[in-house]
Amino acid sequence: MGLDDKIKNAAQEATGKAKEAVGDATDNERLQAEGHADRTEANLKQAGENVKDAFK
Repeated sequence: MGLDDKIKNAAQEATGKAKEAVGDATDNERLQAEGHADRTEANLKQAGENVKDAFK
C-alpha cells in the first residue's frame, strides 16, 4: 500500500467518524449513515490494499 493511499484512507475514515459524531449529536440519521458508509468504504479499501501487499 502506498503512503498516499494510506493517507487517503485515514482521511476518509476520520471524515466518516466526524460525520457520525455530528449525526449522533444532532440526531441526524442521514449523517450518521453517511459517516458509517465512509468508514466502511475506507476500511474495505485498506483491507484490499493489505491483500495486494501480501501477494507482493
